[in-house]
Amino acid sequence: MNNQVESLTYYAATKKYDLRFPTLKEDLDVDVVIIGGGFSGIHTALELCEKGVTNIAILEGRHLGYGGSGRNGGQVMAGIGHDIDAIKKYVGPEGLETIFKLSNMGAGIMRDRIAKYDIDADFCRGYAYLGSNKRQEKTLRSWLKDFKSVDPEEEIEFYSGSELKQIIGSDAYTCGIKHMGGGHVHSLNLLLGEAKAVSEIYGAKIFENSQVLNVEYGNTIKVRTAMGTVKAQKMLWACDSFLNGLEPTIYPKTINTYAYQLMTEELPDELIEQISPIRGAYSDIRPVIDYYRVTNENRLLFGSSTHFLEYIPSDLKAWNRNLMLKVFPYLKDVKIELAWGGPMACSANLFPQIGSLPQHKNVFYAQGYSGFGVTPSQIVCKVLAEGMVEGSHRYDLMSSIPHANIIGKDSMRNVIVSLAKIMHQTSGYWQGRR
Repeated sequence: MNNQVESLTYYAATKKYDLRFPTLKEDLDVDVVIIGGGFSGIHTALELCEKGVTNIAILEGRHLGYGGSGRNGGQVMAGIGHDIDAIKKYVGPEGLETIFKLSNMGAGIMRDRIAKYDIDADFCRGYAYLGSNKRQEKTLRSWLKDFKSVDPEEEIEFYSGSELKQIIGSDAYTCGIKHMGGGHVHSLNLLLGEAKAVSEIYGAKIFENSQVLNVEYGNTIKVRTAMGTVKAQKMLWACDSFLNGLEPTIYPKTINTYAYQLMTEELPDELIEQISPIRGAYSDIRPVIDYYRVTNENRLLFGSSTHFLEYIPSDLKAWNRNLMLKVFPYLKDVKIELAWGGPMACSANLFPQIGSLPQHKNVFYAQGYSGFGVTPSQIVCKVLAEGMVEGSHRYDLMSSIPHANIIGKDSMRNVIVSLAKIMHQTSGYWQGRR
């Protein structure tokens, strides 16, 4: 992996929880073993603990938040996948309505969890979805109706023309929706605050630097690391873009692409007020979005992915800065202090995947957030925990969606992702998103 991509992130530089967990050096017997210490693993563990299942072991190969949970934009936005209409043929109109209602729950679950466990995660309300032409304006007006139909009490407003300056200080856009139910969060502090609750309140065991070497399935599952083993009745694969072929049934069902972010130096209050009158988070509505937000420390965090061809830029600071200046040209003299990136696992239909292995119904998985994991993972893991414990209609519905294999995902990754981006961008034109 490109060293720049693995470089220090804003989140690691500003984390508020100094948590360290041991390496597994013993043999354990638990009810549930979870592989992966990111949002999927920790969210699900917390949901299970709240249901009374606390005899849990979580194995993380590096450190908590090493993957996408500690390398994202921190956007708290509505939705659960890129386009839920893409799954309509599998779930039908009633199923689609259920998933549509679920898709608005993420921010509320996050806020409630932060309050319940007193998590210091810098949550801030205020989100804006932005457009720059008449096609996108039509799409946003349609979204406005959808947003208000599922959350009529929330402050959700449409802006166009000069009034848009009330929410965003940029001439790059012509219209937008302000959604005060969304916002932004320090994702690593959120993850670590949840991990603290899982381990200190509920007594679940967390192990870092405990890479899984081998798994034996059966009525009792046996997981082996270099220095220990875990036996469990149920198991969750929660590795997402870092599965690395460990589970051959689900590994072919996602492909990794990369996203990149930068962080500016600390900016004066007047400049922050100009950039973001709502001190919020933002994204355009193109198929491959630019996304950004201000932080509690008065910095701008700006991110995106390559829009058509898949490659890792040689200079992440310069690459991100060029995109930032298209939106905020008046920041040309601002210093860029950090830039980083990382992989994110995408499914063929760009919808998150949950379920259990066909031959091993006690082995579950969650993956394929396709770049939208911070908020949707809250929903996905709540539903997944239902499926792991008592079962539910929501779990049956979401796990029934087929997950296509992506042939050649390793040998032809750049080609496949580039073609997918071109197709995604082209279809976005006809869908009113370009």
